[in-house]
Amino acid sequence: MRVLGIDFGEVRIGIAVSDPEAKMAIPLTTLIRVNDRAAIEEIRQIVEREGVDRIVLGEPRNMDGSLGEAARRVRSFREKLRGQLAIRCDLTDESLTSVEARERLRDAGVDVHRSPERIDQLAAQILLEQYLETLTGEADD
Repeated sequence: MRVLGIDFGEVRIGIAVSDPEAKMAIPLTTLIRVNDRAAIEEIRQIVEREGVDRIVLGEPRNMDGSLGEAARRVRSFREKLRGQLAIRCDLTDESLTSVEARERLRDAGVDVHRSPERIDQLAAQILLEQYLETLTGEADD
């Protein structure tokens, strides 16, 4: 099963994909978001090209765990995806994935100010890794 991880943003959308066994997450690309329709079409093409069976979107939560406007926007985008793609679309908590992505890139010597698209891809990879861990737990039960 291949899973596509999406770090949704108003300007950029980070994309990561799992290996066919859904064990490992790999950064794939960053889409420049013009509007939802165009973004969904680009995601549809990636889903077809990569043979994706499931999508997971990062759901931003406030530090107290509550949902804010950004989470409502992700949920709205998820509903649009569901309407256009016949594929399961899950949500996963993406709290601090962008912070962790910046830290990993800095540790690797990457200038994060010159590579914002890499932050989005890595954030998508991190949220996908977290999601894949939950799938492994389900398989063990």
